[in-house]
Amino acid sequence: MAEETNEGAEVWADPQHAETTTHTVLSKLRELIVTGKIAPDARLRAEALAEQLEVSRTPVRSALALLSAEGLVNYSVNRGYTVRPVTIRDVFDSIDVRATLESLACQQSVDRGWSEQDLDKLAGLARQSRVIVDKGEWSEVIEREWYEVNRLFHRSIHRAAQNAVLRNAMRMTLIYPVLGDVARICPSVAGHVPQRFRQLPTSVPEHIRESQLDHENVVQAIQAEDGNEAGRLMAAHVLATKTRLHSVATLR
Repeated sequence: MAEETNEGAEVWADPQHAETTTHTVLSKLRELIVTGKIAPDARLRAEALAEQLEVSRTPVRSALALLSAEGLVNYSVNRGYTVRPVTIRDVFDSIDVRATLESLACQQSVDRGWSEQDLDKLAGLARQSRVIVDKGEWSEVIEREWYEVNRLFHRSIHRAAQNAVLRNAMRMTLIYPVLGDVARICPSVAGHVPQRFRQLPTSVPEHIRESQLDHENVVQAIQAEDGNEAGRLMAAHVLATKTRLHSVATLR
């Protein structure tokens, strides 16, 4: 009991640190779940996870509560937290919802106005990922680098929308990996995709080239202050993942 009291005292003493730690734990646990490194229906014990992640139990418990709200884990009085199994249909539904939310974020970001500095940063991210694509090479390391810039690109638009409700709703769609090809690293999808479509190429995949061009077109629409066009382009950009998966997946 004394340990719990001390742990709680640390959180209240430095709430900013506690929030940062919770966010880090949340990101790590989410990735472990959506990539299947923590199996569906597995029990999530705060003590064991805290030891594995080398943090106290408080941020782990906070992260588990958030993951429950997001729908990635279930909670029951008898079993505690367990990983919720995710189907490929869930992923498709998530993409549909995310496309609508991302489109709205683009529209509202234009309606509410971009600062020159933030717009320069958005364009800079598009240029940064363009450099990666134009090198022509591809590997796990390069893929993760591109997807990290991709994540920052989308997050910049979410923040510019200045809509906390929208950002919270967006989190509910994070049931598949966002730092790599969902067809390759998401177990609920990969099981439906033939092996030849799950192999990592040595050159930039066509869907990455198309995504990169989408980003650049979205930036141009935002710079032109055309919120409707930016929203239309963003919705099509997000839905392209679903279209690609439908073209290669064997659905039962």
